[in-house]
Amino acid sequence: MKFKSKVIYTSHIDTPLGGITMAATDEGLAGVWFDQQRHWPDTTGWQTRDDHPALVEAGAQLRDYFAGRRDTFDVKLDLSHGTAFQQSVWQALLAIPAGKTMTYGALSVNVGNPAAVRAVGAAVGRNPISVIVPCHRVLGADGSLTGYAGGLHRKTALLELEAK
Repeated sequence: MKFKSKVIYTSHIDTPLGGITMAATDEGLAGVWFDQQRHWPDTTGWQTRDDHPALVEAGAQLRDYFAGRRDTFDVKLDLSHGTAFQQSVWQALLAIPAGKTMTYGALSVNVGNPAAVRAVGAAVGRNPISVIVPCHRVLGADGSLTGYAGGLHRKTALLELEAK
C-alpha cells in the first residue's frame, strides 16, 4: 500500500499474536499490520512517534481487545489510502459485529455489487487496518476460513477470542 503524500507516523506494540505496527496521519489511524503479514506498506519516510494521539489510543484499545476487555473500537480512522471501492468494502467490514461472521458473497451484496465477490475479496485482503476493521470476520461461501494477510493462525485466534 502506498500512502498518498501525507505525513505518516508510526508506532509498534506487542500482542499475544505477535508484534503490530500501527500508522496514523493527522486525520486518524491509517494502518495496523501484524509483523510479517502480506501486503506490507512501503514505510519509507515514516516518522516514529509513540506519543501520536491516534497511535496511543489505538494501542490502548488493541491491548484491551487482546485482554478480553473490549470487542469494539472507537478510534478515528483514515481510510483515504484505498480506492473508492476498497473504502466501501472496508466501511462494510466495520458493520460486522464481534462474534459474528459473514461470507464474501454476503459482503458483496452489502456493498451493492453482488457479482463482485472476487473484487470484494481482493479489497478485504488489502484492508490496511487489521483487527479494528475486522476483515478476519469474513469467511468462504462454505463457512471455511480462507485467506488472511496476517495468517490463518491469527484469523482463527481472533475469531476464538471474539467467541468468548
